[in-house]
Amino acid sequence: MASAPDLTPDKGAARDKGAARSKGAARLKGAVRSPVTFSVVAGLVIGALFLVGTGADPFAAYGAVVTGSLGADGIGATLTTGTSVLGMALALAIPLRAGLINLGGDGQMVLGGIAAAVTGLYSPLPAPLTVVAALLAGILAGAAYAALAALCENRFGVPLLVSSLLLSYPATSLASYLVRYPLKEPGSSLPQTRRLPQGVALPAFGASTVTAGLVLVVVAAGAYWFADRRTAVGYEIRMTGLNARFAAYAGVERKGLTLRLVATSGALAGLVGAIGVLSFPYRFLDGSLTAPGYTWTGLTAALLAAAAPLGTVVAAFFFAVLQVGGLSMERTTEVPRELTQVLQAIVIVFLAARLRFPRLRGRKSRQPRDQDPADPAPTAKEPASQGEFA
Repeated sequence: MASAPDLTPDKGAARDKGAARSKGAARLKGAVRSPVTFSVVAGLVIGALFLVGTGADPFAAYGAVVTGSLGADGIGATLTTGTSVLGMALALAIPLRAGLINLGGDGQMVLGGIAAAVTGLYSPLPAPLTVVAALLAGILAGAAYAALAALCENRFGVPLLVSSLLLSYPATSLASYLVRYPLKEPGSSLPQTRRLPQGVALPAFGASTVTAGLVLVVVAAGAYWFADRRTAVGYEIRMTGLNARFAAYAGVERKGLTLRLVATSGALAGLVGAIGVLSFPYRFLDGSLTAPGYTWTGLTAALLAAAAPLGTVVAAFFFAVLQVGGLSMERTTEVPRELTQVLQAIVIVFLAARLRFPRLRGRKSRQPRDQDPADPAPTAKEPASQGEFA
C-alpha cells in the first residue's frame, strides 16, 4: 500500500521557494531573449562600429553619455528632460495600447502650454491656486483638441493617424501667432510671453531644474499601470489592441473607447505643455516645446515598450539618457550628438525586424521535408502572426 506524501511545512516552503526561483529564472531568461533587449544591444553594437569607423573610441563615447547624463552634474538635466519625454511617451502609449496612433502630440502639447500661460498671466487667484488652474487649463485644452481628432475618425471616417497629425499644424501656428502678436512681451525681440507672476511656478527640488512636474508624470504612470493591469477598462484596451474585431464582437464599443483614449492622450500631452510653461523659464517661448522632439521621442519609447506601462517608463528614461548624454559626448569626445538619434532609429529598426523573424522561421519549420520548396502547400493555412504592431 502506497504511503501518503510527506507534506510537512519545511518541504512545502522549500517547494514554494524552488517554484519562485524557477519562475524568476524563466522571467530573467525571457527578458534577456526578448526582442527589446536584442534591439537595444544591436543598436549599441552598430553605434560602436560607426564610432570605430570614424576613428573615435566607442568606450570613451559611451562613457561620456553615461557620466554626462547620470553623473552629479547631469542627473538633474536627465530628470528634467525625462519629465517631458515620459509624459509624451505615456500620452502616446495609452491609445497605442488599443492599436490607435495619435500623432498630434505637438499640437496638443503646445495648446496646453499656451492655455497654461494665459491662465497664469491673467488669473486673479492666489499663486498656488493659479498654478493648479494653469495645470487644469493645459489638461483641458489638450484633451479637447485631441477629442476633435477622434471625432473626425468616428463621424467622418478620417483615420486617427491622419486627423491627429494634420490638426497639429494649425494648433502650433495659432500658438505661434498668439505669442508673436497679442501675447508678446513688450520690448522683447524674442517670440515669447511675459514671465509668469512671482510664485506662479511648480515647486522645484532644491536648486535644480527638476520640478514637481516629475511627480505628476510619475503619478500618471502609476495610474496607467493600475488601469492597465487591475481594471476591466484596461482589459478591454489590451483586447482591442490585440484583436479589434474580436473585441467588438465581445461588446467593446469602439467609437466610445477611441474618444476616451484619445482625449486622455491629449490631456497628458497638454499636461506636459503646462509643466513646461510653469517650469524654467516660466513663460511660453515659441518653439521651446516642439524643438526638442518630445513627441517623436515619446512615440519611439512607446513603440519600443509595446505601450506596456512599466516598459514605457524604462524606455523613456533610456531615451532621456541618450538625449542628455549626447550633449556631453559631443563636448568631451567631439562625436556629434546626432549619433544618439541614429541609435534610436537603429533600435526601432532592429525591433521591427526581430518581431518579424519568428514568423519567417515558423513558416519554414512548418514546410514538409519531402515537399519541393517551390511547390506551395496544398492546404496549409498561415496562422496569425504574434507580437507585431497592429
